[in-house]
Amino acid sequence: MTHSNNRVSEHPIDAFFLDRWSPRAFTDAEMPDADLLTILDAGHWAPSSGNNQPWRFVYARRGTDSFPILLDILSPGNQRWAQNASALIIFVSRTYRISKDGERKPAYTHSFDTGSAWFSIACQAMKLGYHAHGMEGMDREKAVLSLGIPDGFRVEAACAIGRLAPKEILPEDLRKREIQSQRKPLSEVAFEGRFAGEE
Repeated sequence: MTHSNNRVSEHPIDAFFLDRWSPRAFTDAEMPDADLLTILDAGHWAPSSGNNQPWRFVYARRGTDSFPILLDILSPGNQRWAQNASALIIFVSRTYRISKDGERKPAYTHSFDTGSAWFSIACQAMKLGYHAHGMEGMDREKAVLSLGIPDGFRVEAACAIGRLAPKEILPEDLRKREIQSQRKPLSEVAFEGRFAGEE
């Protein structure tokens, strides 16, 4: 077992995985361009099926003209706290691959691969002293229109990255949620040989 960050794992994993969490309380500090590009570069070195690299990152740093555009894509509930982030990213994946004969074929792992890129980004952010919080809540149709996303691409998720701030900066209802979440027992999600559990 590993103990870290008010969490305990069932097996001796590296404490880094327990230290990674998704806070909402961020300082409103601006992020140097070099830091964000380093974080994005880590994401683009993630593994992907056939090296297809289906991920695309649309990003904005606090203090730029793009930041309010990306912020407006998020759901109102996420805007409440993400407005203090140093950077926002919208994750988009290409849903097809080009075969050797030039034909478009479905890329069945595009979301899986883009999830790998997101986790690489979250990890590199932590290595630089930031935290990243992934989000499902946003207006995907608005993202497509506002960001000029073409056909054949899927808006997957968003994330906010920033320096950790005291939870007291958050509205009271969010302060109660500003804790490190726990996990289900491993036996509920990992099955040897055959799926078990939910139907």
